[in-house]
Amino acid sequence: MSRARHARRSSAPNDTRYPLTAVFGAVLVAAFGAIASWFALGSETGPPLAATVAVGTAVCALAALMGIKEADQWERAVVLRFGNFRGLRGPGLFLIFPVIDRVAYHVDLRIRATDFSAESCLTLDTVPVNVDAIAFWHVWDSEKAALEVQEYYDAVILSAQSALRDAIGKHDLAEMIQSRQEMGAQLQELLDTKMHDWGITVQSVEIRDVVIPAELENAMSRQAQAERERQARILLGTAETQIAAKFVEAAKRYESSPVALNLRAMNMLYEGMVKRGSLMVVPSGLADSLNIGGAAGLAGLAAASLGQPSDPSAPEAMADPADVLPREEDR
Repeated sequence: MSRARHARRSSAPNDTRYPLTAVFGAVLVAAFGAIASWFALGSETGPPLAATVAVGTAVCALAALMGIKEADQWERAVVLRFGNFRGLRGPGLFLIFPVIDRVAYHVDLRIRATDFSAESCLTLDTVPVNVDAIAFWHVWDSEKAALEVQEYYDAVILSAQSALRDAIGKHDLAEMIQSRQEMGAQLQELLDTKMHDWGITVQSVEIRDVVIPAELENAMSRQAQAERERQARILLGTAETQIAAKFVEAAKRYESSPVALNLRAMNMLYEGMVKRGSLMVVPSGLADSLNIGGAAGLAGLAAASLGQPSDPSAPEAMADPADVLPREEDR
């Protein structure tokens, strides 16, 4: 049985709920009374009268059974007498007068979770969407819920669907996706105001899912991808601008301090030899500007850092650095 059917059954008119102990007790009383009447009156008044008294005893016991009702801990029974409201009964066992009284409803007072949806509704920017939501509500006044509205469970669902459709038409798609909690709070306030006279309180409404057409979803995905690419290019251009500004600032400092420029050039030469571990040919003009003696020392330090043994007797070690690199006049 579905949840909706179960909810309708728990709140529908029900005058046939009898406690199991009362059923067995009434049957035992009826049987005992019938047997006792038969043995007590059968020998004196004859079988017909004894049978009549036994049947009467059984009928009285069954009538008493009809007057014993019960309600669960979370329920309240609405009792009517000749069609007029008599009062609320329960929880537990209670008595009514058979024939003149009847139990009209068993109202469930627990918090209920009711799911509802709105299909193919147009948003403020004319986008068709399917929205699923869930409402948490409970009955706080059983008398009003039973007497003021017919089938209050169906009334809650229909009212929630109408309110959801109306809210969808007042919001655009982006706002609906980003502000689900605010939209749910608005629906909760609207439904609670409407159902207060029914004895029902809506505690909260939650928007579970917003479904859009597949074609529109693909278009939105491409749009988001293009926007991300645009932002990435803007960030890259901003980074290039900042780097260029730093280069200009460094050039100004090197222009006013040639020694700093030489140190920077020597550091670049050292880093290149350490990382690559190979011979680097430097023009003579640059060698003179870099103080080639210091550069040769850096080369030796780079070789030592690479783990290469240095032989003092090797010709390369005894050679003059000026002989290794060509001079500007020889070129």
